[in-house]
Amino acid sequence: MNQQEFIEELKKLGISPTTKQLELLNQFYELLIEWNQKINLTRITEKEEVYLKHFYDSLTIVKEIDLSKVSTLCDVGSGAGFPGIVLKIFYPNLKVTLIDSLQKRVNYLNEVMKALNLTDIQAIHTRAEEYYETFDIVTARAVANIEKLLKYTMHLLNKTGKLVAMKGNIDEELSDAVQKRIQKKYKIIKITKFYLPKENSHRSLVIISKKGQ
Repeated sequence: MNQQEFIEELKKLGISPTTKQLELLNQFYELLIEWNQKINLTRITEKEEVYLKHFYDSLTIVKEIDLSKVSTLCDVGSGAGFPGIVLKIFYPNLKVTLIDSLQKRVNYLNEVMKALNLTDIQAIHTRAEEYYETFDIVTARAVANIEKLLKYTMHLLNKTGKLVAMKGNIDEELSDAVQKRIQKKYKIIKITKFYLPKENSHRSLVIISKKGQ
């Protein structure tokens, strides 16, 4: 996905990127590649692949969540900064917390935030299950299977908060039996399935809240 294709696909998501946002993304890409030589962040390094599988993929959350109306967001297992840093670039209204269990990745995230002059965003070295702030939205992209993920994340939601698990093909992982187990304790609001443009790989957004919403 080259930059023009990226822009066109974002427009389909209702996002019109500014020149500044595109500059920040390019800077982010350069930092990702630089740091990837020091610590293992991603096996995807070719620029067009990063734009499709990391940058665009991070923004697909807007298919179901209007981030312009969200105040606080926590990205669990942020790793290389996806989706958290990308979301912050496009939605500066968000107050973002990035959580990662590896100090080296947190150091990298701090360097990226500093280089991009991002404010109202922090990276915290902790395990999600040991962190106790609450948020409007909690995201987790390719982190653990869905039942384990719920143990890591649901305490991070405020009363009206939502978990958005960003997954590949969810069918096997979210069988009818698994859904029934989840629904006993939580509420599965929606499961949205789609394909990434160009390569047509499976993607899913699984939106879960606490009971009573």
